[in-house]
Amino acid sequence: MRHAMPGRSIVVLMCTVVSLAACGWRLQGAAKLSPTMTVTFVDAEDRYTDFNRALRDRLRASGAKVTERAGDATAVVKIIKDQTGQRVLSVSARNTPEEYEVFYTVEYSVTSGGTELIPRQKLELTRDYSYDTTAVLAKEREQAVLREALAQDLAGLVLRRLASL
Repeated sequence: MRHAMPGRSIVVLMCTVVSLAACGWRLQGAAKLSPTMTVTFVDAEDRYTDFNRALRDRLRASGAKVTERAGDATAVVKIIKDQTGQRVLSVSARNTPEEYEVFYTVEYSVTSGGTELIPRQKLELTRDYSYDTTAVLAKEREQAVLREALAQDLAGLVLRRLASL
């Protein structure tokens, strides 16, 4: 009876894998891009922003080759605006910040062979966090983590839009 369990486990595992594949389930971030996006150039002023790195990583994970030369590309993603910052949401009675909002704004467009595939689009995501003057370093790190997460989320939104082409 002991040896029958691994066999049953394998059968259950195989049935699970087949049923997940049949329903169209796939790992997040594995969007299927159109042939137009096979070789993509990301045109941005600053290629080292959180969003730019996240977008390039997502494109590669989806099977696109990210090129460094616009002439080699089948599609160009132009990053028009890539801006992040924070705003004060609430203050205490002593006029010290108690809550901040981190925002990340991106504007982009996509062209291929001189044809505009996606006109200028603007996306903005925000997250808020509480602020504590006794934990300044921890709150600065929390802000950085939130900014990176917003960049990842925005890159995912852009990639889903590219996958719909």
